[in-house]
Amino acid sequence: MLKQRIITALLLVPLVLGALFFLPLKFFALLAALVFLLASREWSGFVSAQPQQWLPLVFCLLLGASLFWLPVDQLWTPHLHPLVMGVLWTAVSWWLLGLLLVLRYPRSARLWKESIWLKSLFGLVTLVPFFWSLVAIRGYNFYHDPMMGAWILLFVMGLVWAADSGAYFFGKAFGKHKLAPAVSPGKTIEGMCGGLFTASLLAVGVTWFMGFVPAKMAIVLFCSLLAVLASVLGDLTESMFKREAGIKDSGTLLPGHGGILDRIDSLTAALPVFLLSYLLLSQEF
Repeated sequence: MLKQRIITALLLVPLVLGALFFLPLKFFALLAALVFLLASREWSGFVSAQPQQWLPLVFCLLLGASLFWLPVDQLWTPHLHPLVMGVLWTAVSWWLLGLLLVLRYPRSARLWKESIWLKSLFGLVTLVPFFWSLVAIRGYNFYHDPMMGAWILLFVMGLVWAADSGAYFFGKAFGKHKLAPAVSPGKTIEGMCGGLFTASLLAVGVTWFMGFVPAKMAIVLFCSLLAVLASVLGDLTESMFKREAGIKDSGTLLPGHGGILDRIDSLTAALPVFLLSYLLLSQEF
């Protein structure tokens, strides 16, 4: 299993970096739409024991409709389009509800576990904001500096990866108090704090290297911590749905890593939270 994980990671990292820095924005959006489609198919496994074939089709039709009304090259004019801002606010509202569902699990499952429509809606408000925040960050300041959005996106991904690594090692070394035992027994409060510490070091290092003034450094650091906390919630929420569905991994597409959702679960929450909080605090909206 470890060998499979390493080989898959070695193949994925250059592909992700290549897509970030070399794909034109429209082609990057197409790749993001493919990830959206694959994740939608996996989400159907959360909805019922027999995956609903109609669900990825409906999700993609809704995403296609949003792309028709809002082409990716018109996201920033120069501020983020109000429709995408609305999507980001929807995402934040959903993750606040998700926090309540995780904290109250398994009792909260009584409200949604038998409802195909509710679980489908949860998937929609998870994946659509993920797509638009992914594309919006990549397209940030695109016509003045085409690479800026790619670097920001890599930074947020790095925060999540750093937090995951920090949580693992701190949890192994110091973990005693369970974070959400009913949802994910392996996660600890000490591990989460270690992940926050590791991600904070990365954020401070990057902002110092970039020469940010103290005020902007504080904004980025605060948004980074919010994004990392959101990433933990994204991971726990997917774990909750998998536990209720009785499955270990969302899929088998990535050997040693599970499915697409298993790789992007943290990012589905971290990206919209980071983008919205940064826009609000820096007043770029």
